[in-house]
Order: sequence, then C-alpha cells, then structure tokens
Amino acid sequence: MKKHQSPIQLKGAIELTISPKDSLLWKLAMILEAAHNSDQNIEQIAGKYGYSREYFYQIKDKLTRQGSQSLADRPTGPKTNYKRTPEVTKQVILHRFLDPEAPCEVIAQKMRQAGYSVSQRSVERIIGEFDLQKKGYIKQIRRSRNNP
Repeated sequence: MKKHQSPIQLKGAIELTISPKDSLLWKLAMILEAAHNSDQNIEQIAGKYGYSREYFYQIKDKLTRQGSQSLADRPTGPKTNYKRTPEVTKQVILHRFLDPEAPCEVIAQKMRQAGYSVSQRSVERIIGEFDLQKKGYIKQIRRSRNNP
C-alpha cells in the first residue's frame, strides 16, 4: 500500500469510509470493488488502492484459499529469541551472580567457551531485562555480603 493513501468512500445503500490503516478491510474492499465493478480493469482498481495488478491477484488467491483473516498484515521478523533461550538466560544470570563485577564482554566470552552461541549485545540485553546492571546491583551484593 502507498504510504499516503487517503480514505475511500463507498456509496450504495449505505455510505462507508474505509481507512488504509485497516489493512484487512482495505484489501477486502478492493476485492469487492473488483467483483462488483465491470467498468474498470483490475489494474485501475488495484492502483486506486495503492497496489499493483500482480499484488491484487496475490491477495485474491490468499482470500480464496485461506479466507478473509489471511489478509491481515502479519508482523515480520523472528517469532522467538532463538539466541536468548531460557538456558542461555539462566547461564548469563548465573555468571552475573557469581561475578557481579564482570563486564558483559567477559560473560559473553565465558558463555562462548562453554559452547553457547551468544553475543555481547545479547548478554547486555539479558542483564538489562533483569535489572542486573552494575551500578546499583553491585552495591546491593556488597551490602548483603557484608551484613550476613
């Protein structure tokens, strides 16, 4: 869809304004317009909605095969943290507790030596996620060690 597409008004027995922000309804409106309009060709209708003729047919096939819910936009990217698995997270936290003064770079290096494929940035994210950064955390550890 084009970035600056403006809403479209459909008029019949009722009047309906469809926003391009609602991608499912936007695509469905285009398909329905093509089904009810024999005056324009597919390329013109698809262009009105900001799509190419080829993409129109992809949407139509998807609708035919999988139904209207398949027209909704899906988030891109990985679905899970495949590098920061629960086991890697446990090990990073363990290393932080065993040596609170160790920098993330050293923890990442120890993890790699132990056979885990993890970057320094992933270690930083895990430590940040659990609020185990050095500043306040190390003071707490020192206090708890000095006051048994």
